Amino acid sequence: MSIPTTDEVIHAVSTFFRIKGVNQTVRSLEIEINETDFSKKFQVLAQKMEQRNLIARLEKNSLGIFITISRFQPPPSRRTWIPRLLFAGTIATVMIDGYYRAVSTNSISKVGDPITIAILYTASLMGILGIHELGHMIASVKHKLKVSWPYFIPGIPILGFVPTFGALIMSRGLIVNRNVLFDVGISGPVAGLVVAVIVSVYGAYQSPLIPTTEAQELSANQGLVEIHSSIIMDATIALEGKHIRGEEMIMSPVLLAAWFGFLITFLNLLPAWQLDGGHVARATFGLKWHKILTYASIAILAGTGYFIMAVFVLVLSMRSLDVKPLDDISPLSPTRRKMFPLIMVLAFLCAPLPFSILPQ
Repeated sequence: MSIPTTDEVIHAVSTFFRIKGVNQTVRSLEIEINETDFSKKFQVLAQKMEQRNLIARLEKNSLGIFITISRFQPPPSRRTWIPRLLFAGTIATVMIDGYYRAVSTNSISKVGDPITIAILYTASLMGILGIHELGHMIASVKHKLKVSWPYFIPGIPILGFVPTFGALIMSRGLIVNRNVLFDVGISGPVAGLVVAVIVSVYGAYQSPLIPTTEAQELSANQGLVEIHSSIIMDATIALEGKHIRGEEMIMSPVLLAAWFGFLITFLNLLPAWQLDGGHVARATFGLKWHKILTYASIAILAGTGYFIMAVFVLVLSMRSLDVKPLDDISPLSPTRRKMFPLIMVLAFLCAPLPFSILPQ
C-alpha cells in the first residue's frame, strides 16, 4: 500500500478534527487541532493511519494540542514454525516433569498412573498458560491491535526447576490509548486465574493425606519440602476439606500445576516494568508512578525470596521502562481506575505466603 501524500493526511485529519495549523519537517507532519473531546475520534484516526503505515501521536504542550504523523515500519512477520516448535517443546518438558513428579508422589502415597497424571499435569499447566495468553489475544482483537501467536518458553524439568518459563505474545501494532493498554494488560492474568482456581480445586481433591508424624519423617529422611501456599489456594484446599488436624496433604502434580499458575498470576500482576501489572500501572498512573511502582515491586520480589526475578526485572527496566500509548493525554476511564486496588488485592491473594489462613 502506498504512503499517502501530505495533502491526503491533512484531509484525513480534518475529517475528525478542526485544524488550527500545520508544520511539516523532514521526518514528521505536526498538525495543531482545536478540540477538547478528542479521545474516541483520535482512536479511529490512529487505526486508519496505521493501516497506511503511518503513526499518529497525540501530544500536548504549552502551545496547544498536536497530532504528529510519522512513518511506521511494521515489525517483520516471524516464521510461524517458531511458536509451534516452542509449543511442542514446552509440552515435552512439562510432560517429562509431570511423569517424574507423579512417580515421586506415588512413592509416598498413590495418586494414579504416572502417564495419566503427567497428561493431567500438562493439560492443567498448559491450560492455565494458554488461557492467560488467549485473554490477551481476545482483548487485543477487541481493540483491533495486531499480536503474534503465543511463544511458549520450555523450562528445565525434574531437577527442582520449573518445566516452563511461561509464554508471551508480541504486539505487531500500536497501543492507541491508556484504556487499551489497561484492558490488554489485565485480561491475561484474570483469564488464567479462573483456570488456575478450577485446577486447584481438582488438584486438592486428588491430593492424598498422610499422618503429620509420617510427613515429618519424610521431611527429615527424604528431603520432603513444604511449599508456601497462597491464600486463594488455601481456600480451595479448605473447600475440599483437606485441612485436617494431625494430617498433612501431599500436593498432587495437578495441584502443583495450580500452584505454578497462582505464582505466575502473582508475578504478572506486580505493577512493574512491562509485566501485565506494569501495563496496568502505566495506564492508571502514568510514567512517573510506573517507575516508582516498578522499583517497589523489585523490592517485594527480593523480600519474598524471588531474587532472580527481581534482578531480571531490574535489569530490563533499566533498558526499557515505558510503554507509551499514542494518546497519552486522555486519562484512564474512571471505572478502570477504580479497579487498580482490586487488582493489587488479587495479586496478594495469589502470592505464596509463609503463613496460612487456615486454623492450625
